[in-house]
Amino acid sequence: MSERMLVVAIAFGGAAGSMARFGLSLFAVSMIPGWFIAGTLAANIAGSALIGLIAAWSVRRMPSPILSGFLVTGFCGGFTTFSAFSLEALLFAMSGAWAVALGYIAASIIGWMVAVWVGWSAGMALFAEKEAVAQTKS
Repeated sequence: MSERMLVVAIAFGGAAGSMARFGLSLFAVSMIPGWFIAGTLAANIAGSALIGLIAAWSVRRMPSPILSGFLVTGFCGGFTTFSAFSLEALLFAMSGAWAVALGYIAASIIGWMVAVWVGWSAGMALFAEKEAVAQTKS
């Protein structure tokens, strides 16, 4: 594996993840007009579920470092957005909406943890099942 190929894979993954986040954000805001945090919340929860699924798949399938870099560092890194979340929470707090800021922080952290657990659990079950079926056919 060349380091250059890994860097390129991460860059392309990041670009794809950023575009996917933009699309999801537009969709989320269109579904809940006026709720500007909908896109960030949707992207971060979906990204947490996705990284859990990818991590479980990686444990079962051991992908190449290039594919792993593309998916985890690149795509998931570009798809999720901690910086936007931080800014949005700060804006709520600065406007005096402390309850909203704290609620957003709590809902985000709980949502992320539940989503990554669901993704991980689904991945472990999904990929273990395929592995078991492949072994029974041998």
